[in-house]
Amino acid sequence: MGTVKKDILIGILVSLFATFGGVFLYLEYISKYGFYETIDLIKDGDLYGKVLSLAAIPNLFVFFIFIKKKQDNRAKGVLLATILIALTTLVLKFI
Repeated sequence: MGTVKKDILIGILVSLFATFGGVFLYLEYISKYGFYETIDLIKDGDLYGKVLSLAAIPNLFVFFIFIKKKQDNRAKGVLLATILIALTTLVLKFI
């Protein structure tokens, strides 16, 4: 695999990890309810899109770190994953 494709894939994976980390931080530390209670509230309230949008905020920091380190292809991967998350959020909003 070429180095450009590898860097973009690394950016996507880091972005997805940051998003899942954002979801976990929200569920565990920001929500005033317990972990499983919050998951039930998200299911009942059909709040997947809103939580996913909040969870994507760490991607902003990851993106700027890659830009500052001049790792543009990894930043492209973060941007691609963030666009994918945004499209997923849009789809979840209308389902």
